[in-house]
Amino acid sequence: MTQEPRRAYVATVTCFNDDETLNLDQSRAQVRRQVEAGNDILCAGTNGDFTALLLDEKLALTEAVMDEVAGRARVMVNVGAPSTFETVRLAKAAAERGVDCLSVITPYFIACTQDSLRRHFETVADAVDVPIYLYDIPARTQNHIEPETAASLAQHGNIHGIKDSGGSQKTLEEYLQVSRDTPGFGVWSGPDHLVLWALQNGAAGAISGLGNVAPHLLARLVSAFNAGDMAAAEEAQARFGALRTDLYALGYPPAVAKRALYLNDPRVGASRQPALMPDAAQDAAVREILARHDLLETA
Repeated sequence: MTQEPRRAYVATVTCFNDDETLNLDQSRAQVRRQVEAGNDILCAGTNGDFTALLLDEKLALTEAVMDEVAGRARVMVNVGAPSTFETVRLAKAAAERGVDCLSVITPYFIACTQDSLRRHFETVADAVDVPIYLYDIPARTQNHIEPETAASLAQHGNIHGIKDSGGSQKTLEEYLQVSRDTPGFGVWSGPDHLVLWALQNGAAGAISGLGNVAPHLLARLVSAFNAGDMAAAEEAQARFGALRTDLYALGYPPAVAKRALYLNDPRVGASRQPALMPDAAQDAAVREILARHDLLETA
């Protein structure tokens, strides 16, 4: 049986105007940039400031993304919210807009048991026909999907995989084992320094925040792997990992990635407050990193 090519999704930034209202035109431009590079789209994810978006804004953003993509790439939308009620409501609304699949981040602020997480995800998966992907990022939500829980959820007919943003190779390997034991349940790598390792060990692909800054480098990494060119894939991973190390040493990764984009194209806008506001010293450091990695587009 021919193996399906691995894919790269980018968790695209959401663009804002100076008054912090949505800038859908520039959000579309960022989506267009990714699609032209060869990447798929995750809308309203962690790098898309989803926690700062109102429900109607998430839907307006989803509609704009779907219109821009126009079938040229796959679109996943993160619909996770603190409550199951809100998550189901958003999942249904996103599904009605024709998205390819849904990402469901673990509830945040509310401390969950593994049983409550299982019931939460099963309820969402029961509510829609669009494929569901679990999203584990415990550093931000304080709720972690244990491998045993992932294995249980993998038996649900509409839960097709998990995005791991735990950051450790150990957790990623635990989820990959669930995938090996459960045909049709894919693992998506979130840590940008582990993309190639994950692909080599059976991951379905990557969902990247850093791809906002270097879309062609991410696309080249995955396409080289698909072509069996391990030398090119290893070179791309080395460059991607080095960029991650340098850039994310400056602070909260989504905010730093957004600022790197801003310094190349101010039309993306800043993040909504109370996101960390950059200063002149940080901007100088970001510019130096972009220049060192041949990614600085403006003087």
